[in-house]
Amino acid sequence: MVRAAVLPAVGSPLEITEIDLPEPGPGQVRVRLAAAGVCHSDLSLTNGTMRVPVPAVLGHEGAGTVVSVGEGVTHVAPGDGVVLNWAPACGKCHACSLGEVWLCADALTGAGAVYARRADDGSDLHPGLNVAAFAEETVVAANCVLPVPDGVPLTDAALLGCAVLTGYGAVHHSARVREGETVAVYGVGGVGLATIQAARIAGASKIIAVDVSPAKEELARKAGATDYVVASETTAREIRGLTGKQGVDVAVECVGRAVTIRSAWESTRRGGRTTVVGIGGKDQQVTFNALELFHFGRTLSGCVYGNSDPAKDLPVLAGHVRAGRLDLSALVTERIGLDGIPAAFDNMVAGKGGRALVVF
Repeated sequence: MVRAAVLPAVGSPLEITEIDLPEPGPGQVRVRLAAAGVCHSDLSLTNGTMRVPVPAVLGHEGAGTVVSVGEGVTHVAPGDGVVLNWAPACGKCHACSLGEVWLCADALTGAGAVYARRADDGSDLHPGLNVAAFAEETVVAANCVLPVPDGVPLTDAALLGCAVLTGYGAVHHSARVREGETVAVYGVGGVGLATIQAARIAGASKIIAVDVSPAKEELARKAGATDYVVASETTAREIRGLTGKQGVDVAVECVGRAVTIRSAWESTRRGGRTTVVGIGGKDQQVTFNALELFHFGRTLSGCVYGNSDPAKDLPVLAGHVRAGRLDLSALVTERIGLDGIPAAFDNMVAGKGGRALVVF
């Protein structure tokens, strides 16, 4: 048996309990978790903004050590360090045929499977976003694990599985920030901090961090922000004032709220790019009029998982880590145990801190 954080139903509090985890079957891998990041997407699953079958063990950003493998698994072996990939591409759907693996139509089919059972009543459990990282151990499909690149500490490697791939990809794949451009980053949580670092790596000349909390300025500047704006109704105007009244070349929204998406759009220069990373609910309606769409000539785009291909991008990120350009530990503001996840959710709702990391 292993301890895990179980979501019994949408809107219910997490329950830290023991589960019965089977040995890996054909094409599966059992992993002992070293660490798991507490991401806003996990919170979105608890409140129904995103939906997966429940009861479920949540957690999708993790890394650990292979305990055992099922028949047919050859790319990893017991003892190997691995990063969990919560959105594995099928390689067969239309999006995959176009090389857009981050839009794979079948990436989340595994979330509907029964992968374990509660120890107390034997009820079925689903693996959240495929990987069920909020547990001491998990069993996943083989395509949900990727070897940890050399030079990346196993605990820190957990952050590569979502926050860093998303933030780095938003800058380098979606917005395609060029050296010398100006960037605004809305939301200084785990993904926002990764986005700021990625903008610095890209050579942005000015990086303006935006958040509702004045307390996050130090975090943002440590990550590479050159300026900090406390979010308000005048945020876009303040950003234009910091950029010669033009607006930034690129704005990256990491919050998922209509008001911040609209502000990010308004803070972008004519002809600039606005990239939306944050996951918002259906009630978050953003409106534009036809004249402004024509006049400003801006590009507004969504960004799923950083438009990343983890198999290709992890080695690139590892190179930045080894060279000292990417500081994974700078994203983490709290290291907790499984019992600390509910409080970490509360901190996210309150807008406190960066990434909370569950360390096993």
